[in-house]
Amino acid sequence: MARTRTSDARKKDTREKIELGGLIVKAGLRYEKRALLLGALVELRCRLKSDEGERARLIAIGVEVFSNDHE
Repeated sequence: MARTRTSDARKKDTREKIELGGLIVKAGLRYEKRALLLGALVELRCRLKSDEGERARLIAIGVEVFSNDHE
């Protein structure tokens, strides 16, 4: 039973990582260096902690990209 839960948790974690990687591709950043991507994400995390307006602005951009992608 515990083995099944561990396996399910690993599958869920793997799926989440694949989906997050897909966001990098969707953003057109597939060929950027990993260090650049990580640096950008760390910087973004810092900005989002201190600026709720920036969070709202970026969410709006993401919603627009997702909605245009499904047309």
